[in-house]
Amino acid sequence: MNTDGRELRFLVVDDNEDIRDVFCRLVERAGHVASTAGDGVEATDLLQRESFDVMLLDLTMPRMNGVDVVRWLRAHPDVAPDMRIVVISAWAGEHRAVLQELGIETVMQKPLRIQQLTDLISETLRDMES
Repeated sequence: MNTDGRELRFLVVDDNEDIRDVFCRLVERAGHVASTAGDGVEATDLLQRESFDVMLLDLTMPRMNGVDVVRWLRAHPDVAPDMRIVVISAWAGEHRAVLQELGIETVMQKPLRIQQLTDLISETLRDMES
């Protein structure tokens, strides 16, 4: 459990297993819970079964990419309505206009620094309290 007593549930969506592992370790080390999905299809399946506070979402994945996951969520507003979506991608810049259109406010560049994830967790906890 983290220091402030509020445990966040993260969904890490990335087709790279090493990246998923690193993000999960960082989330868990900060006292939170992480689940993973290897692509957008797995992610949308999980989102229909479990609830998450934050989704760390890669854009470039096989089967169903990150933009399609966000479009799917917008088409299913009853699924994860309060979940914060954070896009983490080496190619985020190319998709910025589409992401803004879809209401994605938080976009982070890969490789992600540990401090960025730590700040994100603190910010999410603050937002939930207000």
